Amino acid sequence: MLFGPPGAGKGTQAARIVDLTSKPQISTGDMLRAALLEGSELGKEAKSYMEAGELVPDDIIIGLISQRLKVDDAKNGVLFDGFPRTIAQAEELAKIAKVDSVISIEVPDDSIVQRIVGRRMDPETGEIYHVDFKPAPESIIDRLVQRKDDNEFTVRNRLKAYHEQTSPLAIWYENQGLLIKVDGEQSIKDVGDEIISKLSAR
Repeated sequence: MLFGPPGAGKGTQAARIVDLTSKPQISTGDMLRAALLEGSELGKEAKSYMEAGELVPDDIIIGLISQRLKVDDAKNGVLFDGFPRTIAQAEELAKIAKVDSVISIEVPDDSIVQRIVGRRMDPETGEIYHVDFKPAPESIIDRLVQRKDDNEFTVRNRLKAYHEQTSPLAIWYENQGLLIKVDGEQSIKDVGDEIISKLSAR
């Protein structure tokens, strides 16, 4: 299982873990989209909540995960990305799957704010730049755009919600001896190397 605050680099590290372990990545967002496309019963139930702008209830999410774990590519394990988010979800997950390791990418809030607020996108190429870490060429600076929600107020609100939901979950898994803390302020390669090293040592 992989978790960390928004902007911690989970997506990048998830791709690397999948490459190295051949375990499929399971994201609840991807599962919901797939269920909607398939038009399954759970997908139809989820759709009614999503169209109303409400959170999809835990029992539907757990149902989707239970179905996903029965697919052949999941028989040797999976990588959960962004799930569970609460202790209640973790308790339900424990009824249908055994969690071996929980990787927490640790990045201080101020660093997350700097990472996200500094992001800029080139609308012509889709390339992402950063005012501090990956400056764009002078010739294209005028056309760069900042996503509307990449502002400090929004980012701090997302972090507040993350801490309220996830801090208790981290302690819950730590008490079970499953939590692996990784320093997310290192380079992308070093974060990945630390994750693999700590997983291999278990």
